[in-house]
Amino acid sequence: MVDNASRAGGADGPAQVTTSVARRIQPGREHDFVSWTDAGIALARTFPGFLGGGWLRNSRIDDEYYVVYRFADEQTMDDWVSSPVRKAWLSRGEGVAVEYATHRLSGIEGWFEPQQHLTHAVRVHGASAPPPRWKQAITIWLGFFPLSLAINLLVIGHLDAVPVVLKTLIATLINTPLMVYLVLPWLTARLQRWLG
Repeated sequence: MVDNASRAGGADGPAQVTTSVARRIQPGREHDFVSWTDAGIALARTFPGFLGGGWLRNSRIDDEYYVVYRFADEQTMDDWVSSPVRKAWLSRGEGVAVEYATHRLSGIEGWFEPQQHLTHAVRVHGASAPPPRWKQAITIWLGFFPLSLAINLLVIGHLDAVPVVLKTLIATLINTPLMVYLVLPWLTARLQRWLG
């Protein structure tokens, strides 16, 4: 990678977002591609929330390159992606390379992306690659156990006459959104160093 994507953001901040774009280079246009890509990364640097980026060449396929860049959160990434500056930069690259795959990973949803679906740059070079399954399991359990205990004590314990299937339905309807939107983002932010 030409320019390392730096890690930033505090433990309480939003999840960083890494995007990997795979491109096939037109024959004889490698130098043009590198110059064009470096110019795009220089433009991205001027946007708030940009944390770093660079390009990688596939060691097995000569005409395949990956551009990897990271932003502080989804909003700052979206500001760059939808900007007129980026659109103008992309138009200058027409005829140089063809984009054929893009992957964006952030927070816990990156954990569940099958490894074979990630671009080579994310998979091999570890840009926001998911933590090992055993760390995922421990993190989920650390959130799930206290939340389940609280729901059982505060809600399910007061539903003695309700059938067990309905109790389970109620518990999971409460538990799932709390885990996805509150507990796991809070936990992963605090365990970021250990999970990385």
